[in-house]
Amino acid sequence: MLLRGITRPMGARTVLTANYLGDRTIGIREADPSPPKAGQVQIEVAYTGICGTDLHILHGHMDARVRPPAVVGHEMSGVIATLGDGVRGWAAGDHVTVMPLDWDGTCPACRAGNEHICQNLTFVGIDSPGALQGRWNVDADLLVALPKSLRLDHAALVEPVAVAVHDVRRAELAPGDRAVVVGGGPIGVLIALVARHKGAEVVVVEIDPLRREAVAAMGFHVLDPAATDQTRWVEEWTQGAGADVAFEVSGAAAAVLGVTDLVKVRGTVVVVAIHPQPRPVDLQRVFWRELRLLGARVYQRTDFERAVELLGSGVIPADELITKIVPITETADAFAALESGRAMKILVDVSGGAA
Repeated sequence: MLLRGITRPMGARTVLTANYLGDRTIGIREADPSPPKAGQVQIEVAYTGICGTDLHILHGHMDARVRPPAVVGHEMSGVIATLGDGVRGWAAGDHVTVMPLDWDGTCPACRAGNEHICQNLTFVGIDSPGALQGRWNVDADLLVALPKSLRLDHAALVEPVAVAVHDVRRAELAPGDRAVVVGGGPIGVLIALVARHKGAEVVVVEIDPLRREAVAAMGFHVLDPAATDQTRWVEEWTQGAGADVAFEVSGAAAAVLGVTDLVKVRGTVVVVAIHPQPRPVDLQRVFWRELRLLGARVYQRTDFERAVELLGSGVIPADELITKIVPITETADAFAALESGRAMKILVDVSGGAA
């Protein structure tokens, strides 16, 4: 993966942007920000997080949707710089994040009240330009308010925390339930934290030793699937019943095949990870135990609002999750570090690179 040279279009005022250029390449460019359109605000982006979806983009798995050169990024925090015509209820200086879902409101899913998984959904930062740019114009109805007491670097975690909140809510997890989280990456850890705060007993399954160490430091019991028979361990933990809920967050084929062995009769398996291709699933086990197999894709506004609360109250230990913060000029290195598994969460300091 290469960091290509900065291109410099003409303009009196420019900002830096990080762009997916195809061929596993991230490039840094300068751009002249345009004013926001009617109904939009212009955000001075403070921090943008890099996540597994961004890695899928880098690997070319989303080239049918992401057309290079593309500014990506959807986990962010920032400050409103300018209001477009007709925007009410917001002011310059407000701290905000963006719920990056733009639905059409007319498809069958939207009409049924499931706008967040609109059949024609535009995911901002994938299907349209994202937050790895110094000034970002977005529709005002995508904004979510942030309290000024919440640090902007911590607030860049709102989107992934909202994913975890939605996943736990989708599972209908109850206090006292026992939950297994398969995969100790950023989303897996956040699911474990949200589930524990809800009153569940949680165990995390993770193969990488560095991640196991990080997860254990947050007070969780962590299993190494290469050294421990996880099915037998869960049976002993639950006195032979099986877990109430298992979250598949690893994205690994072997994990998908084995996750149905971890839950009780009429237990729930929640599929969280993005799988670029179909995976074998033990449907005999699903049948035999009358399991619920659920998908959990994104989030709703209530999940974002709850995520803000959890970060603001300190339930989510943001400093422990943020491995490092890099300037926008080092975005390619941030992708490489995340890809190698050497980091939990990396933030890009976007505003610090503005010209």
